[in-house]
Amino acid sequence: MNPETAEGRTGGRGVRLLPNAVTVLALCSGLSGVQFMLAENRIAALACIALAAVFDALDGRLARLLDATSKMGAELDSLSDCVSFGVSPALILFLWSLHDIRIGWVVALVLVVSAALRLARFNTLSDDEEAPPYAGEFFVGVPSPAGALVALAPMALEVQLGPGFWSQPVVVAVWTIMVGTLMISRVPTASLKSVRVPPSLVAPLLVAVAFAAAALVTFPFVVYAVAVGAYLLHIPWAANRYRWLGRHPEVWHVPPRQRRAVRRAHRRLGLAPPRRNLRRRVAGAAQRAGSAARNIGRDRDRHGGDPTAPLPPPGPVERPTERRDRPVQRNGTGDDRRPRPRGSRRLGLRRHRDER
Repeated sequence: MNPETAEGRTGGRGVRLLPNAVTVLALCSGLSGVQFMLAENRIAALACIALAAVFDALDGRLARLLDATSKMGAELDSLSDCVSFGVSPALILFLWSLHDIRIGWVVALVLVVSAALRLARFNTLSDDEEAPPYAGEFFVGVPSPAGALVALAPMALEVQLGPGFWSQPVVVAVWTIMVGTLMISRVPTASLKSVRVPPSLVAPLLVAVAFAAAALVTFPFVVYAVAVGAYLLHIPWAANRYRWLGRHPEVWHVPPRQRRAVRRAHRRLGLAPPRRNLRRRVAGAAQRAGSAARNIGRDRDRHGGDPTAPLPPPGPVERPTERRDRPVQRNGTGDDRRPRPRGSRRLGLRRHRDER
């Protein structure tokens, strides 16, 4: 083995270790948030969870960029996420507010179990070969890093705005349970990996990032709360987009920019699918046709009682107190313009006209 080959192999091992090292940093950062919370340093605790989320977003991208993916890295990432975004946020919330109510520890356990179940389902769905092509653009439920940041939003509001209704233990408990429910739900949420920015929006987006960075330095926790609100508001949009893709298999392999063009064309041409289920529409049409047939049967029984007799010409419905012996004359032509029976109207039968 020559020195160049040995150096290349050593460098390759070093490169493969980098994503796992970033994952370990995320784990250490998440656990450090608990230590800072024990010291009653809420700002540092929130910063540690946010930093763990940044590390978690980087380790997977580094592994794919350096072609260093492995089963060990995947398992280490799941364990790190469970501790950093399940155990640590639950302990931080318990030490901050949940310890004041009797069910506070139960609520903290709900958040931990929800994060563990969400990660277990994510590992299971990653090996699903029957998933549609567009499934990789969405997460099933709220990811654990986003769930941890959303769960800690009330504490961020208290740090920035002071005590309020958002810091009440009951409100924090309800909020935490809601976040745990979103994590284990099957509500689709957008994945940042699928976001593509058009070239015409790159410059405005960079300016917006600069303003966001300046606001983050000046009012960090206000930006935190705004980001959490924007993330929660995007969930209905992601669910609507997921349903639209499921109804249009012709655009599964089309780039997102062309998908938007197809969607605009469908709206402009009125090609949107019916809002009601097709089965209900067919059943309703069949019920109306059956009702019309029964009305025709009543008309035949009224005019002779023979079910095989042809349908009588249209005539008025006779009332007990009114009798008409002569047809209605209009414009001197003798054409009978009386209303048709109800059944023929519903079946769309044409009017019988006698040319005289």
